[in-house]
This record gives sequence, C-alpha cells and structure tokens, in this order.
Amino acid sequence: MSATGSEKTGRLSYADAVQLQRLGAEQVSRNRLEGRIRRVAGADAAFSRDGTKSIAVVTLLSYPEMELLEYAQALLPIEFPYIPGLLSFREAPVVLAAARKLKECPDVLLIDGQGVAHPRRFGLACHVGLELGWPTIGCAKSRLIGEYRQPGLKKGCHSRLLDGKEVIGTVLRSREGVRCLYVSVGHRVELRQAEQIVLRCCKGYRLPEPTRQAHQLVSKLRYSAGTLWS
Repeated sequence: MSATGSEKTGRLSYADAVQLQRLGAEQVSRNRLEGRIRRVAGADAAFSRDGTKSIAVVTLLSYPEMELLEYAQALLPIEFPYIPGLLSFREAPVVLAAARKLKECPDVLLIDGQGVAHPRRFGLACHVGLELGWPTIGCAKSRLIGEYRQPGLKKGCHSRLLDGKEVIGTVLRSREGVRCLYVSVGHRVELRQAEQIVLRCCKGYRLPEPTRQAHQLVSKLRYSAGTLWS
C-alpha cells in the first residue's frame, strides 16, 4: 500500500487523505543521513490561473559548489481540490513526476514546502520523500504552524519552531537581514543536519540554490507555456 496514495488523489475523500497523512507520518524517518553528500536537488511547483494544471521543476546541483547539473520538468492536470492542510495531494503528483525524470538520483532533495512542520507531521517534503524513498528537507518561505522566538539578523542565526513542547523545525536566517526560512525534516534526515545543508546551499540569496533555481525555471516555463497557463 502506498503511504501517500498519490496515484489516487482524485478519488480520495477528506477523511481518507487525513488518514493517509497520519499513516505516512508514522513512517517518516528523522534519523541522520549518513554518507557524503555530492548532489542536492530542489523542487518547486506552480499552478495555472484557472486551477486546472500544475507544473513542477526539479533541479540537480553539485554540492557544495552549487553548479547546475540537470533539471527535469512535468506538467499534469490537477486532480485534488484546494484544501488547507492537504495541499501536498495537489502538489506531490507533479513533483514526483518531475523527480522521476532525473537521470541521476540526488543524495538529498530540498522542497519548497513543509516537512514535519505540519498539523499532522506530514507536509509535502514528507509526502514526496516517503513516496520516492529519498532523503528530503522541507524549506518553506512561510510558517504553517508553531511558535518561535525571532532569530538574530545575521546569516545562520536560528531558533526552534515549537508546537507545544515538540520541536518541529528550525527558523533560519539564510541571509543577513532577510525574512527567515522554516526548515523541517521531510524524510531520512536529522533536523540539525537539514538546517546545515540548507544554510550551505544558500549563496547570497534568501532561498537555497536548488529551490531558487527550480523556482526560476518554473516561472519561465509557466510564462512560456502560453495558453496552457492563461
């Protein structure tokens, strides 16, 4: 049984999707990623204005040099409605389709979205990581849940993201003076390690290079797709 049900999202009820998230959360690994990291991927997705199609790009970069090695893209119809807390069921299918087109597998995948920093501890990074079996990190631009103290303004300053007494992520200053990123475990990586990987991937911008470049490519493809995105 697929822990995410990504093949059948169009037929899932709300209750079924929530149950799949709870089952998936139990399978997510927060253990440390072992071995040398040589390739890091980044994923970003966008949607058509009429809400019928989705596009995703997954980049593959050398680590720690951050040189682009390849990228893959996918375009799919959207089969799941917009429901807060269940957004990964809209985004995961197209991200998975793009990721599976890469010629080489990454050592870790950074995703523009939440990992365990989610009400049911199963955001997009968990969803994709568990489906692919890859180490994944959620690197979101905004907070979904949790409380924290504002980190210092210098690059590398951070604070814990807490849901009650549970640490669900790190609030990370990726560049001096910019708004923080919300880093959380997706699958098969430790939180402190995820924070270090994200920070090392930041080369003068707020976003880490893998997701920043994926976002740029998604934006270009969305613009050039013409009537598909009107």
